Amino acid sequence: MLQAVIFDFDGIIVDSEPWHHRAFNETLKDDHIQIDWDTYQKLYIGFDDRDALKTAYKKAHKHLPSKRLQQLIEQKAVLFESYAISGKLTPFPGVIELIKSIPVRVPVGLCSGALRSDIEPIITAQKITSCFKTIVTAEDTAKSKPDPAPYLKALTHLEIQEPANTVAIEDTPAGIRSAKKAGMKVLAVTNSFSADHLTEADAVANSLEQVNRKTLEDMIF
Repeated sequence: MLQAVIFDFDGIIVDSEPWHHRAFNETLKDDHIQIDWDTYQKLYIGFDDRDALKTAYKKAHKHLPSKRLQQLIEQKAVLFESYAISGKLTPFPGVIELIKSIPVRVPVGLCSGALRSDIEPIITAQKITSCFKTIVTAEDTAKSKPDPAPYLKALTHLEIQEPANTVAIEDTPAGIRSAKKAGMKVLAVTNSFSADHLTEADAVANSLEQVNRKTLEDMIF
């Protein structure tokens, strides 16, 4: 029996990655670092802000002190929040309907490498905040995806004893690995990567418009 469903945020609930990319480049421009879109898609999607910024500086062969890292995280968060509040980020087709269709007996969680300040304005605007029994964000774990720590924390909050009876909905290889290491089943959606990059998932869909409650229940053997 399906015991829980946990959604990723960026690339699953909202089409936010182009706006994260824009915010990173705005944040990095004073230090003469820029990330092209192709590199961002291949390397940075799935990272939280901390790991993305550390990677950008490493690739640029520049030192990044801890104090400067925190300043950059805060600066990028302010930029992204301004995009979110402006209404520029829109949900992917089918996702809001799917979240609302899951019965009350099956707890729903959100597990993301985004900051809580990135997430809250959007789920509030979409009127789905109350749908989530737990929300795990970048601030809640020391390690980010592909480490299993974020999903393990979400499962603990939901008091799940058998992760194999739960489904994570993800869009990146890093997210898939995180959920699989936590013992979950994974439904991947080709919002950010093509299906041939998502082969570690238990199932792949082109859109959540193709997915319903029964789809998720059938993933639990």
